[in-house]
Amino acid sequence: MLYLIVIITGLFSLMYVPKNLFVYGNALETAQNISQKTGMFRISLASSVICYLAFTFLVIFLYQILRTVDIFVARVMVILALISVPVSFYNLINKYAILDLIKDNTSDLAQKSEKIMELLNNYDNGIFILTIFWGLWLLPFGFLIFRSGFYPKIIGVLLMVGCFGYLINFFGNTLFVDYQSVGVLQYLKLLPTVGEFSICFWLLVVGARKTKT
Repeated sequence: MLYLIVIITGLFSLMYVPKNLFVYGNALETAQNISQKTGMFRISLASSVICYLAFTFLVIFLYQILRTVDIFVARVMVILALISVPVSFYNLINKYAILDLIKDNTSDLAQKSEKIMELLNNYDNGIFILTIFWGLWLLPFGFLIFRSGFYPKIIGVLLMVGCFGYLINFFGNTLFVDYQSVGVLQYLKLLPTVGEFSICFWLLVVGARKTKT
């Protein structure tokens, strides 16, 4: 259930809300959308907080399950995962700053729109950096799933592959100006999704199976 909460709140705050509110390249329209749909914007903030809290407890519970497989790797998994949590919360300051801009006076949105877009870009850059850790923790997590005997090995493989999907996209976007135009980009983005959806479904529906004695 914790993993499902992370996925639902993450999809809402990182995909649904940006698609409906943010118009990159048009600062004024973006500011107007946020001003007119402040409720949705606030819900996305609350959703992000719930996502990060649920993720924190998820990692702790996963550690309790998987430490019997390899305690060192399990500790590495926890460290890589939890590093992202304070960074994620700090990154939300950009969105709270946007709330401060629009709640005082919405009549001068034209003057505030560029600042609002700047804050959104800062937030997106923070998310971009966070993808490093969102990817890295999947490597020890996938390894533990693969070695555990509690879960299908293929899910462990998918999680480890998802790690490299995140990392390739991060370094590709960092090192190459025209990386966004590369056709393989959309497929690399799917790799982490497939792995995490798979383990979430398995945990929710099937659970851990007993190992052979």
